[in-house]
Amino acid sequence: MAVHVLAVLAYKEGDRVTSKFLAGSVNTNPVIVRRLLLSLQKARLVETCKGAGAGSRLSRSPRRINLAEVYRSVEDTESFASPARKPNADCPVGHCILEALSRLFASAQQAMEQDLARTTLADVLAAVKVSEECAGKKAP
Repeated sequence: MAVHVLAVLAYKEGDRVTSKFLAGSVNTNPVIVRRLLLSLQKARLVETCKGAGAGSRLSRSPRRINLAEVYRSVEDTESFASPARKPNADCPVGHCILEALSRLFASAQQAMEQDLARTTLADVLAAVKVSEECAGKKAP
């Protein structure tokens, strides 16, 4: 949802966009979008104004926002996590599985974030624009 919201803001090229408009694009409630915008604002990816001229816009060029930044701004847990219950330590597999998975999950998390870091919001917007041309539709 964060990438979607940021892509709309990038598409609007600096114009302020309301949470109601963003919620319409995402197809959710504006309150949910406002909570998301708070996280994005805290990460300095967007700036938001209240009152006259209310709305949000990107805080910098879409070319200077990578998806790893977006991911870290909204995810408070790692994508790959060990099970909550501890396995049976008397089992030969249960005794070592958490350590083995921990290394594997750390490697997978790092690979995912490195891949996201190579993709910018401008890349996403370019893909959206190509898709909209293929579909013959104009984005909001």
